[in-house]
Amino acid sequence: MSPLALPPDARTDDSAAPVLDRCLELVEDLHFTAVARWKERHPGQLAIGYLPVYVPRPVLEAQGILPVGIFGGGDQLEIIRGDSYFQSYICHIPRSVVELGLRGNLDILDGAIFPSTCDVIRNLGGVWRMLFPDSYVAYFDLPQNFDLELGGRFYAAEMRRIARELEARGARPLTTEGLEHAIDAENQRRRALLHLEELRRREPWRLLASEAYLATRAGTVIPTEEHTRLLHELGEAIARRDARAYDNVRVVVQGSFCEQPPLALIRALERAGCYIVDDDFQLGLQLVEGEIVTGEGAGDLVDAVARAFLERGATTATRYIGNHEKGADLVARVRRCDADGVIFAAASFCDPALLDRPMLEAALDRAGIPHTSFKFSENTGQFQVIREQAGAFSDSVKLWGATA
Repeated sequence: MSPLALPPDARTDDSAAPVLDRCLELVEDLHFTAVARWKERHPGQLAIGYLPVYVPRPVLEAQGILPVGIFGGGDQLEIIRGDSYFQSYICHIPRSVVELGLRGNLDILDGAIFPSTCDVIRNLGGVWRMLFPDSYVAYFDLPQNFDLELGGRFYAAEMRRIARELEARGARPLTTEGLEHAIDAENQRRRALLHLEELRRREPWRLLASEAYLATRAGTVIPTEEHTRLLHELGEAIARRDARAYDNVRVVVQGSFCEQPPLALIRALERAGCYIVDDDFQLGLQLVEGEIVTGEGAGDLVDAVARAFLERGATTATRYIGNHEKGADLVARVRRCDADGVIFAAASFCDPALLDRPMLEAALDRAGIPHTSFKFSENTGQFQVIREQAGAFSDSVKLWGATA
């Protein structure tokens, strides 16, 4: 049993350990064994990878497709050939993903979708097309205009375009019935995730952020219904857990929405005296806040998916917010979670996160909310400096509290 799947004071009979070990296995499997098993059970159906941060998974699942999140190799993969395809002054994830591709780890996939997260992900799509010309490759442009008649129509057209291209590759046609079932499954998953989020905010010693991270990310390589069952199983096990509360500070971690920090780094923050009560580690599964509204009056279901993104998409550096005040949403999240401060954790050279940070810090300063920051890369192996910094921040918040 991996110690990373257990809380610091866990007993050997921790009821949640078997579920968390299953999640850890799914997250750390760079050969995508779960995807291979799914394809064996569903001959002829497609498994399509997608890069961070967000794609509308229900549209893919409505066509009988398994959407598979691609987050690079983390700290498990040595980059050899991937470095030769990208300059040194960008984030680590494209090199890691190319390394996985060239090693054959992603051969199980029938294609990949590259959403408009940033220039790096967009350009990675072009590199992928050159390296793997026989694989399906799509650049998926997300709307920046949130008017339903403009951005909504554009986004719906993009989803229908992808659906047509995948149908030509062997996927089922996109039907109202199929999409209704997929949206219902996604809404059930969202309710299960929300239940765990609320539990973590209320009793963060009972469900640690590192455990919630594993449970959430596990859903990026399995069907939605299976993930929902896994989340329910974990919730029931957590309710039986005999957990001890510590005098830790409550923090929000911001900025890790794309390239994911190593699991050991998240655990280092926890060991430094921080309860992470909110984060954006796995934002893609939770970018749409609440459920996708269907039923009478909802109209076309593709339009309903577009409307959910436009009207209830979470505020993030990858999503245009128009004239809204930058940082207001972060302040509101801190208040809602009853957090004591914010830790900015962004991947090195992540332009969206690092360009947003000064404006977010200014908003926190105006609200009198303490904050600190560091940068990481997915293959980071040394966390002592980060742990000491987080520990010093935790102690200062306990001693002096907010700055205003």
